[in-house]
Order: sequence, then structure tokens, then C-alpha cells
Amino acid sequence: MMLPEFFAPGFQSAVDFTTLPVRPEAFTIPAFHLLGQDWGPFALRWYSLAYISGIVAAWFLLTRMIRRPGAPLSQPQLDDFITWATLGVIGGGRLGYVLFYNLDKYKADPIEILRLWDGGMSFHGGCFGVIAACFLHGWFAKYSGLRLLDYVATVTPIGLGLGRVANFVNGELWGRPTGGDWGIIFPDAGPLPRHPSQLYEAGLEGGVLLIVLTCLFWFTPARLRPGLLAGVFGVGYGLSRYIVENYREPDAQLGILSSGLTMGQTLSLPLILAAALLLVVALVRKPVTA
Repeated sequence: MMLPEFFAPGFQSAVDFTTLPVRPEAFTIPAFHLLGQDWGPFALRWYSLAYISGIVAAWFLLTRMIRRPGAPLSQPQLDDFITWATLGVIGGGRLGYVLFYNLDKYKADPIEILRLWDGGMSFHGGCFGVIAACFLHGWFAKYSGLRLLDYVATVTPIGLGLGRVANFVNGELWGRPTGGDWGIIFPDAGPLPRHPSQLYEAGLEGGVLLIVLTCLFWFTPARLRPGLLAGVFGVGYGLSRYIVENYREPDAQLGILSSGLTMGQTLSLPLILAAALLLVVALVRKPVTA
């Protein structure tokens, strides 16, 4: 499978991942003895920091976005919602991974579901978790959950981009073999050069989508059409994920499904359709007043 031309210039020959100045741990606290017990070592991983940074950055930007006329919620409501959103991301992401990607493993040992530090999160599950958090919080706090979803969708690419970069740093979720002598040789993926598909996803789902949604929010009245920004996000993410799945190695326990698609592509199709419908409805309905 050939690499799209706009990615080719930086990858003229194979790069050994182990030679890159990246490590999964941001820093490590060495083991120590205290109160008669041995503790540690303790490591803070970039993947954990990606989640934390994404949530903090989202809150920071949302506090400025809701200052614009016509915002659906107040600052105290937003501060309260962040807790709901965090639970939605983590709970939905973990549940989605269990149900969609590794159900047999967790049926055999359900306690493993709680071992979040071992990895295993699904974006599609996290997406549904955040959607549920938006509508539930809106229902309890008496404001439009759909309009909140528009605001949240605008900042979500930050966490997506950071998460994909962290996947690359971890040397996980690598791409398929490039079919040439260029690419990256990941330590646990055999000797063949592979697509750095994590970076493709970071660029599309993170960078490109963030630019599009930010421009729509700040420079157009899109925020006043409930569902429009969420629809753009859903279509944009779904298409990006569907395309990059052609370069990403399918999950080992699933492979290519009988439909000829990967699980990521299969889950993206209903997301694209639902988001497209939301877009149509948002464009047909009258906008709210600022």
C-alpha cells in the first residue's frame, strides 16, 4: 500500500523507532524506602498526560467560548460538567474497548476491566460517553445538551491529537507495512517498515479537524445552529478514521472483519451517517438568537 504523496517527503528510508528520542514515561520517581516499606518506582506516562492535558485544555478553551453571546450554559455549569465529561471519556472509552475489541478476554476475567493502567480505550466508546454526559447534564441543569455538544465537539480534537501522539510515543497501534524501504520499524511489530499511522491520525483527527471547527466557531454563526458543529466533527472524524484505517494495522485479536472492513471502519460508518443527518437538520432548522 503506497503512502499518500503529502506524507512521503519526511520518510525516504526506514527509521528504527528505538533510535528516536521518545519514551513512554514522561518521568519516573525511583524506588524508595519509607515507614518500613519499599515504594515505587512510579512512572508518569505520556499517555496519561495526554488525557489530563486534553481535558484541561478543553476546559480552558470552553471557558472562553461560553463568553460569546448566546452560550448555552454558565461558568459554574461548565465547571460541574467537566467532571461528567471526564467520567464519560474514561468510562465510555473503556466500555467501548471491552465490547467492541476484546470482549472474550474480559468475559474470562471481568476484573481486568478495572485495570485502566494496562491500556485499552476506544474513541467511539468515549464519544458515546461524552454525548451521554452532555445530554444528561443538560437535562439535569436545564439547558440544551445538543448545544453543549457543539461546544465540546469544537475542542475535542485537542485530546484526539494528543492521544494519537502518545500512541506513537508508546510504539503502539502502528500502521501496516509500507511495502517499500521507508517507514518506521517498531520494536514489537517485526522487521518490516510500517506506516506511522498514529501520526496520520494525529494530523487529521487532531490538527485539521481542530482548525476547521475553530474557524467555524469563531468566524461564522455556526455555534448558533444546534448540532452543526457536532455534525461537522462527526463527519470529519469518521471520514478521517475510515481513511487512516487503510494504513493502520488491524487489531490482532480481530483482524479484517468478514465485511472486508476493520472494526474502526465499521464503527465509523454509523457515526458518519448520524452526523450527516445531524448536519442536515441543523442547516434546515432556524438558528437560535445570540
